[in-house]
Amino acid sequence: MRIPQALLDEMVEHSKADDPNECCGLIGGIGDEAITLHRMENTAHSPLRYEMDSKEQLTVYKQILEAGHDVVGIYHSHTKTAAYPSQTDINLASGWPDAVYFIVSLEKADEPDVRGFKIRNGQVEDVDIQAF
Repeated sequence: MRIPQALLDEMVEHSKADDPNECCGLIGGIGDEAITLHRMENTAHSPLRYEMDSKEQLTVYKQILEAGHDVVGIYHSHTKTAAYPSQTDINLASGWPDAVYFIVSLEKADEPDVRGFKIRNGQVEDVDIQAF
């Protein structure tokens, strides 16, 4: 997945801003290239999981489509654990099976870690993130 460094930086900033709760959002793009990032509210307001409001999700989804893009990524943060999908993340990953699931770890606050994954049928596969 190709992604502008500015979008990676914005994911990290969003993660830090919402800490101690997890943050979340959608990423629009074309094919394997991310183009836009859309911050969303974590309606769970939890450090252990995230939820997106269905109305806000629909609004953002329409914005992405109107721009001529698809949802190519979903991101959220882990405030105290590594950037790897939890069992909850895996269980909830059925909405966009072709999207890359980005996780921003704040486990080491001074060294945020961003990783990407494909999650299909309960299986987790690393995705190479190429910042540009």
